Amino acid sequence: MLAKLRQFLVDESGPTAVEYAVMLALIVGACIVSVNTLAQSTGDSFNHSASELQGVLGS
Repeated sequence: MLAKLRQFLVDESGPTAVEYAVMLALIVGACIVSVNTLAQSTGDSFNHSASELQGVLGS
């Protein structure tokens, strides 16, 4: 029993898995933020183009 406890405390695969999970969460969060920002910018660009075309065409 003591040997298994010692092996558990020495084993570093647990913290490594946690570190990978945190890195993955940060990467996913950054991707979500960048996609939302890009979508907002694209929508603003299309809205600006539409308003310019309406002004030129006189509709």
